[in-house]
Amino acid sequence: MLAGVFGVSYTWSHDHRKTEFLEEYATLEFAASRDGGGYLEGANLSLWDYRFDKAQFLKKAIIFIDGVPWEVDAATRQTSSNVRNENKLFIQFPKSSLRDMLTAKEFRLKFYYDNGQSIDLPLGSKEMLAWQRKLRW
Repeated sequence: MLAGVFGVSYTWSHDHRKTEFLEEYATLEFAASRDGGGYLEGANLSLWDYRFDKAQFLKKAIIFIDGVPWEVDAATRQTSSNVRNENKLFIQFPKSSLRDMLTAKEFRLKFYYDNGQSIDLPLGSKEMLAWQRKLRW
């Protein structure tokens, strides 16, 4: 009985998701913005993470474009319910990184929680192509 209680509480309070790609770990929304002349002006990423524990995002992240790190500040928000917590992370990509993203072979995102956990996952190839199409449009 103690093992069952421990197992349920451990599962409830720790994140055990095993994923290979960023889009499998969390819900993503990538958007590119353009100026009045149609030129690429910026890009941002919204990431939604649903958790059963109380861990919250820290306001920092590192993006890796073909292995080159770009430290970025992020905005965060958490909404709690009785069952799960919804964390949101918002990242504005540095304008100087956008050209590299257009030709990138790999994109990784590392983000952090206040409980010491960090997640470092690559973007899958299909999602990467979709992001690059949005940048090229």
